[in-house]
Amino acid sequence: MIIGKRIKELRLEKGLSLQKLANEIGVDKHAIIYWEQEINEPKANYIVKLAQYFGVTTDYLLGLTDE
Repeated sequence: MIIGKRIKELRLEKGLSLQKLANEIGVDKHAIIYWEQEINEPKANYIVKLAQYFGVTTDYLLGLTDE
């Protein structure tokens, strides 16, 4: 799953803590940890929120495109 890697890369590029990102999209910090470690995948509505927050496409987060 590439989504966890992309979430982590985007979060670190913005200098966000796990807690800050969790607060921004309305989840618990542990959800972000599980996504980044690829234990769980975010539900579709959170993929959309992440894409909007980071200014990327959902396809990018899902690894369907490199842009």
